[in-house]
Amino acid sequence: MSRTKGFPESGELVVCSVVNVKNFGVFVTLDEYDDREGFIHVRDVASGWVKYIRDFIREGQKVVCKVLGVDSSKGHIDLSLKSVNDHQRRGKVQQWKNSKKAEKLIEIVSERLSISVDESYDMFGTELSEAYGTLYDAFETVASNPEEFRKEYSGDWVEKFIEVASENVAIPFVKIDGIFEMRSFKPSGVDDIRRALMTGIEAAGEEEVSITSVGSPKYRIVVTADDYKIAEDVMKKVSTAVIESFSKAGGEAVLKRENR
Repeated sequence: MSRTKGFPESGELVVCSVVNVKNFGVFVTLDEYDDREGFIHVRDVASGWVKYIRDFIREGQKVVCKVLGVDSSKGHIDLSLKSVNDHQRRGKVQQWKNSKKAEKLIEIVSERLSISVDESYDMFGTELSEAYGTLYDAFETVASNPEEFRKEYSGDWVEKFIEVASENVAIPFVKIDGIFEMRSFKPSGVDDIRRALMTGIEAAGEEEVSITSVGSPKYRIVVTADDYKIAEDVMKKVSTAVIESFSKAGGEAVLKRENR
């Protein structure tokens, strides 16, 4: 059960479990709010006319809804399924999964400290949630940089927290890619391409970059980094270095992005 209490706010996205589907609407429980009951009117299930509501939603499903309104005095929570797009749904589901994982991790930390989960939240959990945005973000950040965490916090719990984070949280990274199209009519063209690509890899510094041939004149570049901003900056440095080097050698090069 989630530790979130009270009621959600209007406009908030919430994860719900579908309990009962009627012709006039859907009754759900809000997973993050102690299983409080919410209602999706049939008009808010899908865009357009809904002839058979079960074509769109069924009992037992997990769905992401937008909160339309809350009457805390009556305990009413009105929800909309159709107001949530695919991007919002994926983001909210991932956030919810991260939250559930963080709850499991805090249980492990509590066991190793021989204290209750409530004591863990009182001692450091609530503070970390506020400092990092979410408790999972705290675990993720600690897994990436435990030394900085040691500088910020002290106490018997710190090493156990770092230990659990390191064991259970994969350090996040992103990958972006593109295709270099490189043409040269000079006898030294092959060598010029090789030198230009090596120049690009050197421009990346310590960041992870790989360039492989996918059949002349195309070469795939893959940049791996901690986040998209860093990855895009590295891609720009590498592509600029490759194109400038190859142009000086009399060739023509262009970078085409496939996944953006």
